[in-house]
Amino acid sequence: MARHLITSALPYINGIKHLGNMVGSMLPADVYARYLRQRGHDVLYICATDEHGTPAELAAKEQGLPVAEFCAQAHDAQKAVYDGFALAFDYFGRSSSPQNVEITQHFARKLHENGFIEERAIRQVYSPADHRFLPDRYVEGTCPHCGYDKARGDQCENCTRVLDPTDLLNPRSAISGSTDLEVRETKHLFLLQSKLQHEVEAWVARHEDDWPQLASSIARKWLNEGLHDRAITRDLDWGVPVPADTWPELAAEGKVFYVWFDAPIEYIGATKEWADQDPENRDWKSWWYEADDTVRYTEFMAKDNVPFHTVMFPATELGVREPWKKVDYVKAFNWLTYYGGKFSTSQKRGVFTDQALEILPADYWRYFLIANAPESDDSSFTWEHFTATVNKDLADTLGNFVNRVLSFSKKRFGEEVPAGGAPGEAEARLGEEIARLLAEYEQQMEALQFRKAAAALRALWSAGNSYLEEKAPWLEIKTDKDGAALTLRTAMNLIHLYAVVSEPFIPATSAAMRAAFRLADDAATWVTEDEAKSLASVPAGTPFTVPPVLFAKLTDDDLADYKERFGGEPQ
Repeated sequence: MARHLITSALPYINGIKHLGNMVGSMLPADVYARYLRQRGHDVLYICATDEHGTPAELAAKEQGLPVAEFCAQAHDAQKAVYDGFALAFDYFGRSSSPQNVEITQHFARKLHENGFIEERAIRQVYSPADHRFLPDRYVEGTCPHCGYDKARGDQCENCTRVLDPTDLLNPRSAISGSTDLEVRETKHLFLLQSKLQHEVEAWVARHEDDWPQLASSIARKWLNEGLHDRAITRDLDWGVPVPADTWPELAAEGKVFYVWFDAPIEYIGATKEWADQDPENRDWKSWWYEADDTVRYTEFMAKDNVPFHTVMFPATELGVREPWKKVDYVKAFNWLTYYGGKFSTSQKRGVFTDQALEILPADYWRYFLIANAPESDDSSFTWEHFTATVNKDLADTLGNFVNRVLSFSKKRFGEEVPAGGAPGEAEARLGEEIARLLAEYEQQMEALQFRKAAAALRALWSAGNSYLEEKAPWLEIKTDKDGAALTLRTAMNLIHLYAVVSEPFIPATSAAMRAAFRLADDAATWVTEDEAKSLASVPAGTPFTVPPVLFAKLTDDDLADYKERFGGEPQ
C-alpha cells in the first residue's frame, strides 16, 4: 500500500474559522485521510495553526495579551473546535514551534548559500505616530486596481491582487489610524524568485495536467505574469528570527521572516513536532526528505492559497537544492458563501465552526458540507438547503432506515438478528446494486470528487430503502415469516455496511450504527465486492440494540430560529 502525506491549509490564529474555511481545506482532507486509512494505506495527516504575521500581533494587542500567550490560547481554542468536528489529524502543530524556527532558518541559510536570497535596501512606510516601520499588513488603504477601501498592504481581499504597501491609495496605519506616513529606507531579505522562474515552470508543467483545473489555472496565471523577487522579512516583534550567524545586522534590528515564508515550512516543522513527541522517535524525514518515490503528497486548500503552494513554496523548495518532498496533487476549492455573500464576524452574518457545534452534532455539518463542497464553482450556504438536506438525506434516507429496521425486527423477532430463509432474487439484485454503487463511491473518493462521492454514498443508502419498500416486511410477515426475517437480516447487513463505508463522512454516526451489533470479531475496515454482493457479515443470532435516533429532523421553527440568529438573505 502507498504512503500518503496529506496537509490542509493552515488556519490562521486570529479567531475561530467559519464553515467556508472548514469545507475549503481541513474537512475534505480529513474525509480523504479517513478513507485511505480504511483502505489500508499508511497515512500522515498534518496541519497546524499559522501564528506569525501582523494580524496575530494586532489581535493580541486588542485583547491586551502578549502575542505568545494569545497564540497559545487561540491554538487550544481552535484545536477544541477541530476535535469537535472529529478531524483526525495525526498531528496539529504550531508554526511558532522551535522545530519550525529551526527548519525555516535552515531553509533561509541554504537559499542564501545557493544565491537565491540577497539583502536589499528598500523604501518602506514608516509611521512617526507609532515610532516604527509598518509591515505590509499594518498599512491599509484603497486598492489601486478595484477601489476597495479596506485593502491591506500585502493583498486586496476583494480582488485578490498582490500588493505592496506603497501601492495603496490614501494609506493609513492599522495600529493608530494615522495618515501621517513617511517612506524611509531600510534593509530586508529578498527571495530571488525570478531566478527560479524556469525551474518552477518546468515543475508545474509536470503536474498541472493532473491537478484540478482551478489549481492549474491559478498556478499558470501566476507563472505567465512572471515571478518577482519578494521581500521575505518584516519589522515585527513576533516571528521566526533572521539568524544572526548569517545576517547579524538584520538580526540585531529584530527582523523576522515574513509569515508566508515560514508558514508552508511548518508542514515539515509540524511533522518534526509529531516525531519529537513520540517515544519511538519516528523517522519524520522519510515523509519529507528523499521521499518522492515512496510518498504521495496531497494538499487541500481554497483558491486564495493556491498561488503560495503551487508556485511560491515550490520555488523555495527548489532553491534550497535539497530533496524535500513537493506536492503531487493540489485539491483546490472555490468559496462557500453565505446566501451569496461573505461570512462576516463583524456583521454577524454566517455560521462559524464553534457556533455550528453548539447547534447540532458534527456529522450533520460534515455530511452537508462535503455533499455541497465548492469544487467546480462557488456554492452558497442557505438554511433552507441545509434543513432540506438534513431531513431528506440524513434523517429520512439513512436514519429512518436504521430505526425502522431495528425497531421492527426487535418487536417481531426479539433482540437477535433473525435467520429466515435463503436469499432470493430480490437479495441477489440488491447485492449487485450495492456492489456497483460501492465501486462508484470508491472511484469518486480515489479521484477526490467529493460531491460525486457523497452522491454515491446517498445512493447506497437509498438502495436499502428501495429494497425495504419492495419487500415490505411489515406486510410480508403476515404470510411469510421466514421471508420477513430474511428481509430484516439483509437490511441489518446493509446497516453494518453503511456503518463501515460511511465512516469518512459521518464517523460518530457510523460508530453508533456499528455498535448496534454485538459482533465478536468485527474488525472490518472496508467492504469487498463479494461482501457487498452477499450481505452476510452480520449472521443470524447476532445480538443487537436499537440506537437512539441518529438524526433529528429540523422543523420550520428551527429554520426560523437559525435565520434570525445568523442572518438570512442579504438585504
